[in-house]
This record gives sequence, C-alpha cells and structure tokens, in this order.
Amino acid sequence: MSTTRSSALYRRLFALAGAVFALSSPAVSFAAPASGEPVFFGVSGPLTGPNAQYGAQWKAGFDLALDQINSDGGINGHPLQYVFEDSQSDPRQSVAIAQKFVDDKRILIELGDFSSPASMAASPIYQRAGLVQLGFTNSHPDFTKGGDFIWSPSVSQADAQPLLADLAVKQGFRRIAVLFQNTDWGRASKDVFEKAAAARGAQVIAAEGYQPTDKDFRATLLRVRDTKPDALVLISYYSDGAQIVRQARTSGITLPIVAASSVYSPKFMELGGDAVNGVTTNTSFFPGDHSPEVQRFVRDFEAKYHHDPDAFNAFAYDATIIAAYALRTGGLDRRGVRDALPKLHDVPSVVFGKATFDPATRRVIGVKSVNLVVENGQWALLGSKPALAAK
Repeated sequence: MSTTRSSALYRRLFALAGAVFALSSPAVSFAAPASGEPVFFGVSGPLTGPNAQYGAQWKAGFDLALDQINSDGGINGHPLQYVFEDSQSDPRQSVAIAQKFVDDKRILIELGDFSSPASMAASPIYQRAGLVQLGFTNSHPDFTKGGDFIWSPSVSQADAQPLLADLAVKQGFRRIAVLFQNTDWGRASKDVFEKAAAARGAQVIAAEGYQPTDKDFRATLLRVRDTKPDALVLISYYSDGAQIVRQARTSGITLPIVAASSVYSPKFMELGGDAVNGVTTNTSFFPGDHSPEVQRFVRDFEAKYHHDPDAFNAFAYDATIIAAYALRTGGLDRRGVRDALPKLHDVPSVVFGKATFDPATRRVIGVKSVNLVVENGQWALLGSKPALAAK
C-alpha cells in the first residue's frame, strides 16, 4: 500500500476524534514521517502451536496500523514499533513474557495475550508493575477485574454469549447441546450462554467440556447425540472447532452447528473442509459490512496483503490505534498511558466505529454483532443487517 494512501486513511481517522489530543497533548503535525528513537509496545501471543494463526492475523493488523501511524509522525515524532514474544497462548509462557516486558523499560504498553486464561495468568504481574495490559481479544467477564492497569477493547462474554443464544434461537433451536473448552474462558462462556438460552425459551440439555489439547471428540459427540438435541453449540477456537465438526460429520451426526465467534478465521475452513459448510457464527467485524470505516480498512488491507481481512486482523489494527492514542496522550509514560485511557472518547475504530472506554469496567462501550454462515468454503452474511446492542 502506498504511503500516500496510508497517510490519507490515518488522517481521516484522527480527524474524526482530533479533540482527544486537546485534552492532554500538544499539537500534532502529520507533515513528516516519524524518525529518531522508537517507542515500543509489547505483544504476548501465539506465533507457534495450535493457535498460531491468530498471531499471524494479529501481525498483519499491527503492521498495517504501524504503516499509517509512522508515516504520519508516529508518536510525537518517534516511530512506533512492537516486540512480539511467542507465548503459544500458554499461561506458563505468558507469565514469563510478562516478567520480561515489565523489566524492559522500553515497553510502555502491552497487548495480549490471545486467550483469556493466558492473559489472566499474567495480569497480576502487569498490575503490580504498573504496565497497562490491553487484552484486545480477552472476553472473559472477569479479565478487567484484575486491576486498574488491565483494559480491553474486546466484547465481554457477558455480552457476546447472549448474542450467540439469539443466533441459535432465531434459527429455531430449542434443545441445545454445548461442547466447550474446559478452561476459565470456556466455562464462563458456557454458563452465560446457558442462562441466556433459557431466557430465550431454549434449553441446554447437555454440556460437555474438553481440554484444549484434546484431539478425539467422537465419544463426546455420541453422548450428546443420544440426548437428542436439535443443534450443537461450540464454544471453541478455530482448530478444535474445525476438528469437532469434521468428527461429527464423519460419525454421521448431521445436526446444525452454531459456534462462538472465536472460530471466525480462514483456518476454520482450511482445517474443516467441506464439513464446516452450514456452520453459523457471529462476529463484531465482517469485511462485507458497508460502513465507511470498515470499507476503508478493507481497501487498505487488500492493497497491502491482497486478500480480505477478518476479525482478528481488525482487532489487532484497532488495538494499535488505541495504543497510539494512549501513548500520544499519556506522555510516553507507563502510568500516563493508564491515565490516558479513560480520557479517550470516540477513538476511530474499525470494529466499533468510534471507541470509548467505560472507566468502571475498563472495556469499550457497545456491542456489534454480524451473523455469518459458511457457504461453499467461505464466510457469508446470514442476516441482512448487523444487530446492535448497547451496554
């Protein structure tokens, strides 16, 4: 993508919320590219292992955002860069990475980890050290309860699972079997889903947990089949979700399948093949959304990478924009970054349109959900319009 095109988009984004800088920052010039000593954020996330695709998706979003930020002056004239440490989304590794980042005085804000269990294991280290942990894919309802340095632009499962229940019930499913990752994230999500389904007139008649490392789900699938559900709901990531669907189909189980938004990845189709056709999910970002901010992002992403973006590209891009705003406003100081976040209002966002944090919950206000279905190996809109809900 050309520097001219990148700069134009970033100027448009900052024009939408330029008043933010008037709160606590000097005037910003976009005349020259950033130069001099770089400013760093740290990233803890999976680059290898079963969730590696998420890390690759993140990097594409980070790099596009940095193209635009640095061509327009960076952070008060300094280029913004990142240090990405591979955690494999393993809590043991995320803890070690957290200690490394808090000891590295160059790191002014941390993004990640991918999974809520990995992030929450590391949160006490970031909190004690006074380094903001921006868990931009951390949807566990308790994630931001870790302290005033723990923030998230991710939709909480307390809001996401009712939307998944809506998706299931609107398709006519009333007797539902749930397969869920037996982690803090999976259990919390299952509990919220079960209550939300009951409130909508549906019943979870079976719920089976499994370990993220499990590979053979056939016995579990046969047990839930025997409870005679009219649909399966998966609270899974793309790798285990695809495996479950494949094994369901090869076991002769033809039940409709509804999956949590965490399966929304190109790898879900790559790993699941024809078996995943017909699976429905929802997401807060879809490149077919006609809103101007989404279409600008899609055009620039395609120009750089020659394929459509997905939600995890958008989440990483948005997180980098939010981090840049906080760094500009906070004065390149760890505590200043924390103090800047509740002051940021209507930050330009691909996912939310405009992002504002609730200081009490330390999450972005508002929820957007688009319903999707896999058709002929591709994601397609299930409904004609996004459903909106305000927190």
